[in-house]
Amino acid sequence: MNAHNIELRIRYAETDQMGVVYYSNYLVWFEIARTEFFRSKGLDYCRIEQERKIYLPVTEAYCRYRSPLKYDDVITVTVELTDAGRSRISFGYRVKKGDRTAATGYTGHVFVDEKGKPVAVPGFVREAFFRG
Repeated sequence: MNAHNIELRIRYAETDQMGVVYYSNYLVWFEIARTEFFRSKGLDYCRIEQERKIYLPVTEAYCRYRSPLKYDDVITVTVELTDAGRSRISFGYRVKKGDRTAATGYTGHVFVDEKGKPVAVPGFVREAFFRG
């Protein structure tokens, strides 16, 4: 469908006592990639929340760790829109160091209003991801 790549350099603070990236950082990288993916489509999470009062909480997250990463590694995180329903949207992720896949995963989200009630995926979001 749609995909976007970001490049990151692993910081010392992202590693554990053994010098390997601590597992929860992958979910942080997923969020960074997803946010930048939205930005690349002309969408801004913060603005959507502030101006439209629409939120996109994570309802599901999964990560499969395949190969360790270490301090100062340069990685590419690829995010891809994998599904969009009436009020839900899903993204798939791949974390690579060079040609080596270090992790794969996905997140599921639901669009909600200020009260946490599901709302339809906004038209401007569908337009941004599916135009042309």
